[in-house]
Amino acid sequence: MAIKKIIAVASAKGGVGKSSLTAAIAIEKAKGFQVGVLDADIYGPNQHLLFGIENIKPEIIQIDGKKYFKPIISHNVKLNSMGFILDSDKAALWRGPMLSGAIKQLIHSTDWGDLDYLFIDMPPGTGDAYLTISSEIKPDNSLLITTPNKLAVHDLIKSVEVFNKLDINILGYVENNISNKKISYDFKLIDDLNIKKLASIDFNESIYEFNPKKIHDSIKDLASNL
Repeated sequence: MAIKKIIAVASAKGGVGKSSLTAAIAIEKAKGFQVGVLDADIYGPNQHLLFGIENIKPEIIQIDGKKYFKPIISHNVKLNSMGFILDSDKAALWRGPMLSGAIKQLIHSTDWGDLDYLFIDMPPGTGDAYLTISSEIKPDNSLLITTPNKLAVHDLIKSVEVFNKLDINILGYVENNISNKKISYDFKLIDDLNIKKLASIDFNESIYEFNPKKIHDSIKDLASNL
C-alpha cells in the first residue's frame, strides 16, 4: 500500500466550502489518477453526504490477520469517514483523546491500496486533529480555503501559523465566494505571509449545491495545478 501525495485541505473557520471543494477536486483528479478522501472532521463529517452515499457502511476485511475498512468508492474516489461508521449524534460529546483515537483508526485501519493522491478534509479549528494528522499521516502539502470575509481571512492566518509550526508545506489558498457577494476582502494579511493565491472561485450554483457529476471549470483548473 503506497500513497504518493497527501494533501490536507483546511480552514480554521467553518462554512467556507472546504468540504465541497475537497470533494470536487478529488472527483476531478480521479479522472486521471488513483484518488482517496479521508474525512477527518469527526464532529461534522460531510463527505458521505456530498457524494450521496450516506446509507452505505464500509465492508470490514482482513489482511494478514488484521481488520481494515474497505473504502467506499464513488465517482472513482475511495472514501472513508466517521460518517459511514457512527450515527450522526454519537461524536457530539467526544473530547481530545477520543477524537484523536478516531482519526488514528481512520488513518491506520483503512485499506487505501495504492493512491496517487489522498486528500484529507480537515475539521475547522486548529486543535487536536491537526496534531494527530501531522504526526500520524504527515501530509506532504496543505491547501487553505477562505471566503472574502474579514473573519475567515483572520482565521485562515491561524491555519498558516499551525502548518508552519508543524513544518507542513502550504501550497497556497483559495478564495471561495460561497456567499455570492460582489465585494472582495483585502487579502493583504495573507499575501504578506507569502502565501500564494491559487484561485478565486466565483459563486456558482453547481458548486454551492454540489453536483458531483458537474465539476465547475474553475475547480478543474485548480485541480490541474495540484
